[in-house]
Amino acid sequence: MGSGDYNVALRAPAPSIRNSPMRIGSYQLKNNLIVAPMAGVTDRPFRQLCKTMGAGMAVSEMVSSNSLLWGSEKTLRRANHEGEVDPISVQIAGADPQMLAQAARYNVDHGAQIIDINMGCPAKKVCNVMAGSALLKDEPLVARILEAVVGAVSVPVTLKIRTGWDRDHRNALIVARIAESAGIQALAIHGRTRACGYTGEAEYDTIAAVKAAIKIPVIANGDITTPERVRHVLAYTGADAVMIGRAAQGRPWMFREISHFLATGEHLPPPAVGEIHRVLSAHLQDLYQFYGEQRGVRVARKHISWYTKGLVGSAAFRHGMNQLQSCAEQIEAIDLFFNEHSGLGDRLTYTEDIAA
Repeated sequence: MGSGDYNVALRAPAPSIRNSPMRIGSYQLKNNLIVAPMAGVTDRPFRQLCKTMGAGMAVSEMVSSNSLLWGSEKTLRRANHEGEVDPISVQIAGADPQMLAQAARYNVDHGAQIIDINMGCPAKKVCNVMAGSALLKDEPLVARILEAVVGAVSVPVTLKIRTGWDRDHRNALIVARIAESAGIQALAIHGRTRACGYTGEAEYDTIAAVKAAIKIPVIANGDITTPERVRHVLAYTGADAVMIGRAAQGRPWMFREISHFLATGEHLPPPAVGEIHRVLSAHLQDLYQFYGEQRGVRVARKHISWYTKGLVGSAAFRHGMNQLQSCAEQIEAIDLFFNEHSGLGDRLTYTEDIAA
């Protein structure tokens, strides 16, 4: 397809909104809200929490295809899916077809029910080894990778990409057709190029064009921050689902809020102070158990920061939190902070836009 044809495809009208849950292989998701894979974020405690709060699926943080790393503490922890609600989707990253195929088999043997291939990460350390979104530059290699991984496992294989390498090389439509031919069973598209990183606004025309051109499920990703945005993106692109990343950090209840809004057109009231306190406390206990105290305290800091972003007095609270070195100290500080907020009213008071 030439560039002129592609631009015409981008202007194609989108189908009407899809509210029905999507299917990936034999797995019927309970809804069309998916947690995006985020390095250092979508660990088992976070995935499980988001699923409990209404997400239909959560994709793991990426696992390297380098077998030399499989015995590392980090990789073993990322392969720990004990007690996780189905379906268990694990993202793998790399640039060598056979290494990725081997990584897919390894993760299926360790509980993965869906394998997701990372061709969307824009991070320099990933792209510099020709993995992540750097792969979009080499379409024949994309085809070899997808065919190798699909052929290596009996579980569904999905793919996450960006719209292209840069604004002059948006080849998502070509890659989508390669993916469909290779047997990929769902395609997630972030509405930015690799060159964009996370700057600027996501665009959804490319996602709409891809959805109109292929038959496999398409998942829209990028700037999915509010229930209204979800409804707009689903209607505009015709996508089968949306994938939510940074907006869910510290706001896992947004999945139930979106589900309610899509079903009724009405907003749920924001969570009460007491509920947020309970959710955060339970999340931290899960983190401490999963990582151990020393590592758990460090990981907890960023989550505490996200949960309290925008709250009255949170800047000083977060600064003090970074000085604390034990689980007990963190829990005590959180209890004090939320007890003070409970005296201000049933609902939390924010001083800034929490969706920013």
